[in-house]
Amino acid sequence: MALSLLLDEHMSPDVAAQIQTKRPEIPVTSVLLWRNGALRGQPEETVLRTAAQEALTLVSYDVSTITPVLVAWGSVGEEHSGVIFIDELTIFQGDIGGQVAALIEHWEATHTWEWKNRVMFLRATRRE
Repeated sequence: MALSLLLDEHMSPDVAAQIQTKRPEIPVTSVLLWRNGALRGQPEETVLRTAAQEALTLVSYDVSTITPVLVAWGSVGEEHSGVIFIDELTIFQGDIGGQVAALIEHWEATHTWEWKNRVMFLRATRRE
């Protein structure tokens, strides 16, 4: 199954829109728009469980809140569909273009991987 991305509330839905414009084959949506915002304001556990049911990999800047959930789940064998963290020091949260470029590059390199229980940090792309 190909890598499908769900951007959390900490990311602008413009990131998903720009990815779709540039690369329509990349499945990406925002929590703010997915199913009419059904996950908006929901606890991380709910977002991660729903993402797992839909085979969506969560993309988030929220390392401090999501990491303890993943650790707790790992200790009891609860699975997720993957998380891609972005660090504010690597790609500034307001840098929509940087997020778009890095997610496209990341998808190109990893979209055929098995994403169940995988956690990675997104790297910035080299801009000319």
